[in-house]
Amino acid sequence: MNNSSDLTPGQIVKSKMGRDSGRYFIVLAVDGGYAFIADGELRKVDKPKKKNIKHLLKTNECDEFIRDKILSGKKISNADLRKALEKYKKA
Repeated sequence: MNNSSDLTPGQIVKSKMGRDSGRYFIVLAVDGGYAFIADGELRKVDKPKKKNIKHLLKTNECDEFIRDKILSGKKISNADLRKALEKYKKA
């Protein structure tokens, strides 16, 4: 069900396993069976978490602003990630 073609940069995901389980992240890149994720708080943009995609729950939402910045090669700030994930923190 979850393979690397399912996840795209800018995709919002939820961690299923590990000490960060239950937290929401944004996919910054996908490499093979792993996704590099960050949330701007615990995991910053300059040091994203390399996580097995089997341990991520994909949402149907993708932040267009973040995706466009990643694909165009522009720098993403931690504040951008926090703002994009704001509505998930209240849930």
